[in-house]
Amino acid sequence: MISVSPTSSAPPASSVPSVSSSSSASVPYPASAPASPLASAGAPAASVPHPAPGFDGLVARLRAAGCVFAEDEARLLIDTAPTVAELDLMVGRRVDGLPLEQVLGWAEFCGLRIAVDPGVFVPRRRTEFLVERAVSLARPGAVVVDLCCGSGAVAAALAAALHPAELYASDVDPAAVRCARRNLAPLGGAVFDGDLFAPLPGALRGRVEVLAANVPYVPTEDVGLLPPEAREHEPLVALDGGADGLDVLRRVTTEAPHWLAPGGRLLVETSERQAARAAGVMADGGLEPQVVHCEERNATVVVGTRP
Repeated sequence: MISVSPTSSAPPASSVPSVSSSSSASVPYPASAPASPLASAGAPAASVPHPAPGFDGLVARLRAAGCVFAEDEARLLIDTAPTVAELDLMVGRRVDGLPLEQVLGWAEFCGLRIAVDPGVFVPRRRTEFLVERAVSLARPGAVVVDLCCGSGAVAAALAAALHPAELYASDVDPAAVRCARRNLAPLGGAVFDGDLFAPLPGALRGRVEVLAANVPYVPTEDVGLLPPEAREHEPLVALDGGADGLDVLRRVTTEAPHWLAPGGRLLVETSERQAARAAGVMADGGLEPQVVHCEERNATVVVGTRP
């Protein structure tokens, strides 16, 4: 169910589903969704039949490490590993707490297989809602920019749906930039290493129709409450949104009107409890905000339109 919130009262003024290997305190900024990793992975590659030799032992090893969907994870690991020796190494990494997607080397996102390198932010299933909203609002062939791009999953999904005339992305994390280039180069996308808009070509000013910015939105004091997979194996810069979680959004919103085309839209993901303040930040920046929520994914997106 999708709900659209009015913003007239907004006050002025952040795959395979990630599987948490251990529980953590409940916070309204879930870093991973404990859903079955086979829910959207499609048919497994033809490799080792299931149950494979030692399958039960592998499942027991994963379950003992706290993997909620141990059998599903075992199948994915077996299907991905090229050799028995590599399988043992991959299982060891997973047992040590690495996110499943980083162990596999890929995540399923919007029906695409996105490469995910160790240390790179893992794309979340709830962020598919941001992509869907962007696609519903944009025209085919639009000029698309993905800020805080991480692996480039959002840009790749937008490219698949919109076939943009121009596709750009940026991230401040060099590891993310390398990973995003692997994912976006075949799609004709250009990925820049730098802070937000700074590395983008100046010729884009006033021409961007879709500006996706999956900014970090976890308040600094809540980062320690995130699951270990996120806080120990993903870059802090992709998680920490400052004192109230909206610091990076403020910076994006300040510059966005200079880059958006008339009628262009900025789309950001946030938590439901931050949505009204995020909409206020956009309004203060001269954009017309709208808050949209998807109950199924527990996803909240704020859309800001340049008048």
